[in-house]
Amino acid sequence: MKQKEILLNTLLKDNKIALSELSADEIGDEHLSTGIETPMRENAFELTDEEKISKIEDHFKSIMEVLGLDLTDDSLKGTPKRVAKMYIKEIFSGLNPENKPKVALFENKYKYNQMLVEKEITFFSNCEHHFVPIFGKAHVAYISNGSVIGLSKLNRIVQYYAKRPQVQERLTMQIANELKKVLMTDDVAVIIDAKHLCVSSRGVQDINSATVTSYYSGKFENEHTKQEFLKYIDMKS
Repeated sequence: MKQKEILLNTLLKDNKIALSELSADEIGDEHLSTGIETPMRENAFELTDEEKISKIEDHFKSIMEVLGLDLTDDSLKGTPKRVAKMYIKEIFSGLNPENKPKVALFENKYKYNQMLVEKEITFFSNCEHHFVPIFGKAHVAYISNGSVIGLSKLNRIVQYYAKRPQVQERLTMQIANELKKVLMTDDVAVIIDAKHLCVSSRGVQDINSATVTSYYSGKFENEHTKQEFLKYIDMKS
């Protein structure tokens, strides 16, 4: 973490300044997050998906025109509509709670009471600061308290929270909290290992660095259990 980022986060944490008091230039490229919940307006779902697509199409057309692009060109004329549909139906579909995966639990009839790990779940997200991709792997684990979940649902929970503008710390906590809620247990762990194109394709343009975030709760706060999890995903603490 860079010195300026540490200072800003410390000042915010100690309530010496408010994030609203900082300008976009003062924040710059620093990695700031405002809470565990994705910031949403109260009227975020007044418009239908089709109405949102239409509005985004118009706005993105204006952006392309400001950039000087010729939208009469056969290759470009369909781009505003394609981008609008992609935003609503695909890469930001996790903003809509109607797309939240339906999860059913099953009785743990075989009495499996050890750790279950689903590792290397591929995900694609987008940095909320620059709207460029974040991509990587998520590793999740839980210890059953009497119920189990279908394995594919673990992937779907990761994908749902990834498909919205994100910061990696928030994504990690949102996945973990959802798992705790649906599994009705605190015995949950999440690790995310990801690359950020806001770092590799712009700014410092560092193509080699990656960011790792983690969340441990319940039995996973025990060092032995944590090390067992890290061993399964081939990582060291």
